[in-house]
Amino acid sequence: MSKMYDTHGLTTESGQQKYGALDTFTSLEIVQALNQEDQTVAARVAQVLPVIARVVDEVARSLAEGGRLIYVGAGTSGRLGVLDAAECPPTFGVDYDTIIAVIAGGDKAVRQAVEDAEDDAQKGRADVQNLGLRPKDCLLGISASGRTPYVLGALHEARGQGLLTIALSNNLNSKIGKVADIAIEIETGPEVLSGSTRLKAGTAQKLVLNMISTAVMVKLGKVYQNLMVDMRPTNAKLVYRAELMIAKSCHCSYEEAVQLFEQTQGNVKAAIVMHERHVDYETAIALLNTHQGIVRKALGN
Repeated sequence: MSKMYDTHGLTTESGQQKYGALDTFTSLEIVQALNQEDQTVAARVAQVLPVIARVVDEVARSLAEGGRLIYVGAGTSGRLGVLDAAECPPTFGVDYDTIIAVIAGGDKAVRQAVEDAEDDAQKGRADVQNLGLRPKDCLLGISASGRTPYVLGALHEARGQGLLTIALSNNLNSKIGKVADIAIEIETGPEVLSGSTRLKAGTAQKLVLNMISTAVMVKLGKVYQNLMVDMRPTNAKLVYRAELMIAKSCHCSYEEAVQLFEQTQGNVKAAIVMHERHVDYETAIALLNTHQGIVRKALGN
């Protein structure tokens, strides 16, 4: 077997002896084992919070200057990138081009396994080239093993073009970590089901991606207090949520919040500024534009 596929030394690929008879476990014993191992993940993530915070600051700075955050991964790692990127526009009101995800094998791989796609480093390079990389873009490569060729190719291409590169892996001293400017390495250890990195490794990756995108959006003013004030109210549930946010942040009645929501055409930020600064809609928008959309600054706080 080619050395490229040698998994020696990768803790994510090793097994645990205590689960060697997993196929004889009762249903309760199986889920107890999975739950017990899952409880170790958050503690492992906690060990690298300073590195994650550094990534947040760097990415927020880049996005504020017009850059994009690009996730690149294969298999489970790629799908987690797609999931996080897809949820940012409705949650934070950003364009779909702000946080984007590239997965080995293309859109088909989101729903169907395209296992061989991850072995093509040149395709990783080509897929990110096709995005028309910009100087302020950031590329975050995700790989449980830390050595996926597709991700390595994408990181090399981005690094060669002078972009900020970040690696997220579940093994220490990873290959992608050595290529990237910043390495987030969370050693989640052997899985209950040997080598199935959709388990603890995937959980750790989702936690980190959620942290990065959420914290970046907070830094960019997409949140006021702890409210999703740039959320897109595109259905009845979200309209109701937006109205409640206005009522909560303005300390006003629900009925008044509904009026503010309607007067601002669903713009929660503008509704808050209108109410708190006692100004009309046009002035509220102007104040928000002056302060880069940051509600707290528009309120003069």
